[in-house]
Amino acid sequence: MTLITDGGSTKCDWVLLDNTGELVFKTATSGLNPTVVPKEELLLRIASNETLKKVFNSVETLDFYGAGCGTSTPRSILKEVLESLFTNAKVNVSEDMSAAVFAATTEPGIVCILGTGSNSCYFDGTKIHAPIPALGFILMDEASGNYFGKRLIRDYYYHRMPSEIAREFEKKFNLEADDIKMNLYKKPNPNTYLASFAQFIFTQKEINPYFYALIKEGISNFIECRILCYEKAHEVPVHFIGSIAHFSKEIIKECFVAHNLEVGNIVQRPIDGLIDYYRNKILNS
Repeated sequence: MTLITDGGSTKCDWVLLDNTGELVFKTATSGLNPTVVPKEELLLRIASNETLKKVFNSVETLDFYGAGCGTSTPRSILKEVLESLFTNAKVNVSEDMSAAVFAATTEPGIVCILGTGSNSCYFDGTKIHAPIPALGFILMDEASGNYFGKRLIRDYYYHRMPSEIAREFEKKFNLEADDIKMNLYKKPNPNTYLASFAQFIFTQKEINPYFYALIKEGISNFIECRILCYEKAHEVPVHFIGSIAHFSKEIIKECFVAHNLEVGNIVQRPIDGLIDYYRNKILNS
């Protein structure tokens, strides 16, 4: 049996396929980004899932695609955790960009992630090329959930947020300075904490001009930093994976017109594309 994981910073989707490619189960855990979640917490989050517990000894292959797994040290930490639980499985840990590509396209193109974090790569039809490392939510992550969450908090405290929106923001979130600092500097998953504020942008039936300007600025920054850096940006479609991309798709399309870029597929949840990819892989093996 093959266990596939799409591991985001906020949530991880797990899918088990049998040896004929049939779906055995789907389940979910909290995010397992090894760059921001301690090893002990990684273990706890997986071990507390009752569905996964039942197959700890029976999974033969475990392919984990995760946020924060683009460099060797966090990848090794997560691999060790998974091997300690799934005792008979061959464990492979790859960055989430690979899953994004499998879910988005089989043809050459640029593939972008806009979720809790953000990233991009160029896929030549065979290999993934990612010349710019993903350095996380403090230095990068343009147009991601944590990027927009950070902007909302800053705008609220600097009184740049329109007063009627600020009042709604106060009702929805604990904005005490001590609570914010505790979540950012003392608790695990500060990136996920920041991204939780971004949901506020997309709860309105009609997008407010303030939110529109905020999203457009973020998308424009992402285009400049993470799309136009590729030589073939104007020659191939640009695909997107993630909830932020899904809810911002009209603004993405608008920004693309200004830059003469082609919008490809916009996929909210890559796990469904991964199921199709693995099912074909199993049936053709």
